[in-house]
Amino acid sequence: MGIFIVDTSSSPHARLRPVSMSNVKLTDSFWSPRLDTLINVTLPTMYSLLEETGRIDNFRRVSGKVKNPFRGLLYNDSDVYKWIEATAWALVSRHSEQLTKVLNDVVNIIAEAQLPDGYINTYFYDRLGERYRYLRQSHELYCAGHLMQAAIACKRSNACPRLYSTALRLADHVAEVFNDNGIVAVDGHPEIEIALVELYRESRDVRYLNEAIFQLENRGKGVLRRFRMPGAWDASDEYFIDHKPIKELEKVPIAHAVRFLYLTSGATDVYMETGDRALWSALERLWIDLTSTRMYVTGGVGSRYEGESIGEPYELPNDRAYSETCAAVANVMWNYRMLLATGDAKYADVMELTLYNAALAGISLDGKSYFYVNPLASRGEHRRQPWFETACCPPNIARLIASLPGYLYSMSSDGLWIHLYVASRVNVNLNGNAIELIVDTDYPWDGEIKVIVNPSKEDEFTLYMRIPGWCHEGKLLINGEEQGLELRPSTYVGVRRVWRTGDELTLRLPMRIEFAVSHPHVLANTSRVAIKRGPLVYCLEQTDNPNVDVWDIALKSTCHLEARYVRDLLNGVVVIEGDAYEVSSKQAGTYTSLNDFKLSLRPIKFRAIPYYAWANREPGPMTVWIPLIDYYNAVKG
Repeated sequence: MGIFIVDTSSSPHARLRPVSMSNVKLTDSFWSPRLDTLINVTLPTMYSLLEETGRIDNFRRVSGKVKNPFRGLLYNDSDVYKWIEATAWALVSRHSEQLTKVLNDVVNIIAEAQLPDGYINTYFYDRLGERYRYLRQSHELYCAGHLMQAAIACKRSNACPRLYSTALRLADHVAEVFNDNGIVAVDGHPEIEIALVELYRESRDVRYLNEAIFQLENRGKGVLRRFRMPGAWDASDEYFIDHKPIKELEKVPIAHAVRFLYLTSGATDVYMETGDRALWSALERLWIDLTSTRMYVTGGVGSRYEGESIGEPYELPNDRAYSETCAAVANVMWNYRMLLATGDAKYADVMELTLYNAALAGISLDGKSYFYVNPLASRGEHRRQPWFETACCPPNIARLIASLPGYLYSMSSDGLWIHLYVASRVNVNLNGNAIELIVDTDYPWDGEIKVIVNPSKEDEFTLYMRIPGWCHEGKLLINGEEQGLELRPSTYVGVRRVWRTGDELTLRLPMRIEFAVSHPHVLANTSRVAIKRGPLVYCLEQTDNPNVDVWDIALKSTCHLEARYVRDLLNGVVVIEGDAYEVSSKQAGTYTSLNDFKLSLRPIKFRAIPYYAWANREPGPMTVWIPLIDYYNAVKG
């Protein structure tokens, strides 16, 4: 058995199969140090915070180890489970005896807190008469799903296999309670659908797949209205995605962003097992609507603070952007599953965009603090925090980074697929042939990717290389000879040939500095542009532009811009520098007559940094979207 995040090896309606994380070794200078930081700093620090805030003691009290009262919020168990999952995945790439010991200690504490019937939830331990009574807000199945996912990671990584039997007992309990003859209801927060399908893939027990289908098919019928918790914050059925079945959704609802993305992730998993075409049609509709009208340029999702929800089409404010880190993680999860189902590069494009921008911004460079909310403009008050009362985001971004090696490669019956370009070595067995790929690249700073192919024996197969949507002039060479293939953006180019040991494929993806523009209905970005280079979105931060308020910086479409790598800045980044203007006015009030309004333009130099790296230095204003003085001349048809 391999170590897979999503195991589609036997899924009848998935085009791609995963490559075991244990067969991937990162050798790059971008992601590999982040895995080191995760093991050495983030996960140990996070464990200490789980202890300090009583989250682990909540389990100890259930087993009688401590006498403390329950501490925290009713969904706090899930933070522990996500930490376990992140740690299990991280230990695949980085050995740590100390962290392995701590992980197993925590798993033992959790296992001892399970009730005889399989139920486990530390908040409802003192309220067993109320369990499953308040599903609209209780997060009971949400927490159960995260335990199951943590257990699968523990089993596949062999880091702490005991949790798997705990998860099976819990899943058996859920299947016995939630069915047509029992409780016909769903959880107010989707998540268990993902876990149940993956538990089916691991165990091959069809009850778990059937339970996932039951959960999916009973959402959207308004059943949660009967399960409200007295005094708890409430919202509309649409917020909980319980207003209409997912197959009937024509557009993205005004729903809690993470709930929506977890639901679509679980639904995609169900599709890959069942081939339900009505479900797939709905997923395609929702993906198009989300990515074309409701997603930030960073890949972030969720524009409203109210309910952490998705807004109306083109409702994408910048300084008020919510763009929760958990939603970015979930957006990566969903697009990865859509990619496995189809092999369509557009899903890998969104996965990459979100990973490098909206998600990666969620954790500081030193691995000790986090963003819950990710605005695209700030006056300087928004800073990362070491923890939150609702602490879903820190362990979520940790489990994404820990599992990154599992996202890079896939296989199909005819070949190997490279989705994300990271310097690494990977070993796979394709149709009985052991094949090693050695990938060498400085991505995301440079778009040249070299792949050395070492099959154990000469063999004909296809190597699929993704041409990102941002690339329009790529070239592909084999053993130094240009192939003259048409490389279309947002596709995979398949190179089929008899491969011999030492064959070298080179992909050149020029990284141009580009201006991104918004649909005219995104009013916050009228006459503004965002700077992009390769997969990265850039921003202006005050500390790099000390002599001007970055909110007063404007560009022209003819401004000279250059990209330059700065080794000693922000752990090494490519900055974009060039000509700009400071725009200022002597107007005293907010409004005046157009005839009286006067602007002055002062030529200046500016520097932009990758968005993911902002707020790692002294506080100050930041912005992604920059006024373009000659906007309408630049974009006219």
